[in-house]
Amino acid sequence: MSTTPHPTERLLQTVTGPLPARSVPGPALAHEHLVLDLDRKGDGAAVLDAQRHGPAVTRELAALREEFGLGLVIELTCRGMGRDPDTLARIARESGVAVVAATGWYYEPFHPAADLDGAGVEQLTDTLVQEIDAGLDGTGIRPGVLGEVGSHGETPTEPESRSLRAAARAALATGLSVATHAQLGHGGLAQLDLLTAEGLPPERLCIGHQDLLAEPAVHRRLAEAGAYVAFDTVGKESYQSDEVRLRLLLALLEAGHADRVLLSCDISRHGYLLTEGGQGYGHLFRSFLPAVRSAGVDDDLIDLMTRRNPLRFLTGAGPEEF
Repeated sequence: MSTTPHPTERLLQTVTGPLPARSVPGPALAHEHLVLDLDRKGDGAAVLDAQRHGPAVTRELAALREEFGLGLVIELTCRGMGRDPDTLARIARESGVAVVAATGWYYEPFHPAADLDGAGVEQLTDTLVQEIDAGLDGTGIRPGVLGEVGSHGETPTEPESRSLRAAARAALATGLSVATHAQLGHGGLAQLDLLTAEGLPPERLCIGHQDLLAEPAVHRRLAEAGAYVAFDTVGKESYQSDEVRLRLLLALLEAGHADRVLLSCDISRHGYLLTEGGQGYGHLFRSFLPAVRSAGVDDDLIDLMTRRNPLRFLTGAGPEEF
């Protein structure tokens, strides 16, 4: 399919340049990490290193493109998480899978002191807008989303509130959307209230890790408000069983909110890679979605959740598009 945009074409900002959203041929992974460093214990577990693990990541994505038509990865490694835009661009080129990079701040334990200490919301907003306009870390590679902007607990801490508010303001200034990290699924409603209070339309917001929160009423409230609800830790059985995830997802679908669902695996340590015996980025396609189909969900709804919804989230497109 041609990538020459129509004058009114909605574009994704990927690590290899602008891409017409309609040219994404298949499903997306809505919340992943391809390179990151969250190592706080010194054991190197919460790491995806460019040199040691990058080739395996590339091979996994290329295989998923061939087997399932994987067309897009939304990569939510932001400031303070070991972000590496050049490696993301190389993985995208070598795998043939488009990658959208991110800016923003994770939750407070991972806030870089140089960024957050003493910085007000306006200063933080300026930092984000500059990265969105000029590129990440001096590379010229521009982000296409704000995220995973984080909080932990039922309400954000003061620094988390500043970073979330800055993300909302930067999103409004640049036209990007915001994906959040809600630690273990908690605090999503508070994130929704804070971000929308800054003027961010709920349809430009995705609340993260809701499959870790076994509270269907919260999922419904988020969806009814118009926000996207991320079931994005699929396969992380040590946090939540996929059996429970499936039950929670079916409840949200039965409530009529398939158009608010985003799905992914949130691969965040090298032990999750196939080469190391983990479930890999393809667990969603190889294991979870077959279970969803077996529960009676048809292919149109699966396409909605895995392709159309991610494109609408990133671009702000309406339900009639894609």
